Amino acid sequence: MSTNTTSSTDSSTPSTGSSTAPPTGSSTGSSAGASAEPGTGARAVAPEAGTRPARLIHNEATTEIPVHLLFRDDPDPAPVPLRPAVVARRQGPGERPGERPATRRPVNARPRPVPSVDPELRERPARVLPGAAGVAAGLCGVAGCAATSWWAGLVPPLAAQALGLPAYAGAGLGPAQWAAYAAAGVLGMFGFGGLARGRTGRAWVLGLFGRYRGTVRRTGLMWVNPLLLRRRVDVRLRHWRSEPMPAADGNGVALRAVTLVVWRVRDTVKATLGVEDHETYLRECVEAALARVPVEPLGTVRSSADVAGDTLTRLVAADAAPVGLEVFSVRPVRVEYAPEVAAAMHRRRIAALDAAQRASVLTSVVDSVEDTVTRLTMRGLVELDDYERKVLVKDLTVAFCAGRGDTGA
Repeated sequence: MSTNTTSSTDSSTPSTGSSTAPPTGSSTGSSAGASAEPGTGARAVAPEAGTRPARLIHNEATTEIPVHLLFRDDPDPAPVPLRPAVVARRQGPGERPGERPATRRPVNARPRPVPSVDPELRERPARVLPGAAGVAAGLCGVAGCAATSWWAGLVPPLAAQALGLPAYAGAGLGPAQWAAYAAAGVLGMFGFGGLARGRTGRAWVLGLFGRYRGTVRRTGLMWVNPLLLRRRVDVRLRHWRSEPMPAADGNGVALRAVTLVVWRVRDTVKATLGVEDHETYLRECVEAALARVPVEPLGTVRSSADVAGDTLTRLVAADAAPVGLEVFSVRPVRVEYAPEVAAAMHRRRIAALDAAQRASVLTSVVDSVEDTVTRLTMRGLVELDDYERKVLVKDLTVAFCAGRGDTGA
């Protein structure tokens, strides 16, 4: 009796630094040894309990978890003295005491460069004269040539009599006569050669020796310096239909899109002298915009098509404005899948339509079955238990589905 009391006292007394009670097997063995050898059990158990190391699990923070909490089958675990522990997340950079928090500098997005042309290319009206001035100058030149011919005596007598000119022998062709001929001829050439006709919707871009001299937007008969180089520009509202251009939808599937662009030339000098060909430049702008904006095949979602058209119009108008082109609308009129993916996407669309049709048919059948069973039950025509209701629902579903299939066929 004294031996058992000593063993239980020694095993229940916690030793300094121990963390757990000995396992079940060890306690049983020590009890058996104590009962077999009376008087020596206390000396055998005490050193074993005192020398067993404390087993703890330390995580990367400051929490200590005793092993006996992981094994609930151990009888009477011994209390273990633990230090106060605080469970918290690991501190990151800038959160430790005395450390300056790291700040992230805001990164400004670099704006997309806007195309620019020569700032001196600004449209301004050219100096022109009314057409009557050119006609008068030409007539004066012709009259001067006729007078010089009479002065030189080169007018035939019959023509002189018909015109009522006085008889004059003529001074002959001398230097004075040749100078008069030259002056009259130059005046007539400038007068008649500078006549031009301005038309509505057309403009003239004038240049002299490679330098811009102005733009003529007037209509009717006018006189323009014949030494100026004229370039006719169409300033009317125009529609341009592109060829199939590469595009992509929201999922990156390759498409071919045909766009209709409504545009006109707003600044004649920039459109003519700023770029080599304004129509080619407009085509490149549309192709670049299609590469940035996802489009959807026509007939799928109308709202997405409108959004894509508005975005394309805004991008193309921003790119074409610096070269004097005004874009009113860019709309995809035909969008189709690229040849390499057309067959696969066609099968996918058919499968989607088939699935939608099946879902619609199934919903209709379920609603019909529910309505039938509800009416039969609510009106008291039949009294159904759970089994009979299941059988009736099954039969009605099969009948409705078969009827739908025969009607569709």
